[in-house]
Amino acid sequence: MNSTLQIRIDKQTKEKAGKIFRKMGIDTSSGIKMFLSQVVHTGAIPFTPTTQNGFSKKREREIIAETKAAIRAGKRYRDIRMRTPIS
Repeated sequence: MNSTLQIRIDKQTKEKAGKIFRKMGIDTSSGIKMFLSQVVHTGAIPFTPTTQNGFSKKREREIIAETKAAIRAGKRYRDIRMRTPIS
């Protein structure tokens, strides 16, 4: 038995996604069905959600906590990824 799913999404996102799906040779409904099928198949979201900065939410919170601790301790770093202290 089939079921109907209704979602609300802004027009711009719907149009952009539809354009990408059409380039793939499928319609938006099929693209959404593929997404949901992958969720069922993997038991998870089929991609890693990231913040605007490209980190997982957990990693971003860790970076913020490390930065606050470094500021309190008076430490400064050249590069957060390398954690290279400034001499």
